[in-house]
Amino acid sequence: MPLMPKRVKHRKFQRGKLKGKASRGNRVVFGDYGLQALQRGWITAEQIEAGRLAVMHFLRHEGKLTIRIFPHKSVTATAAETRMGKGKGEVAHWVAEVKPGTIL
Repeated sequence: MPLMPKRVKHRKFQRGKLKGKASRGNRVVFGDYGLQALQRGWITAEQIEAGRLAVMHFLRHEGKLTIRIFPHKSVTATAAETRMGKGKGEVAHWVAEVKPGTIL
């Protein structure tokens, strides 16, 4: 089951900008090792879940894994070959906004 928020104030978000470097969440707090983002972008809920499964398979359930990012932003999409002017599309998936320096 993909990660998604239980409730949000607004169902559909605007795309926005991802400027600057991470000022929060940019140092390892839980544990001894961390995975740091070098580029900015969106990480989908499916990608977070796939990474979690890969790490847990490698650890063989012996270590503890903490995920510091959560997909709060919805991304909409309209169906292919749809005519213009019918409004914004439905929510397709959820993403986490990641800036350079964020510990994942």
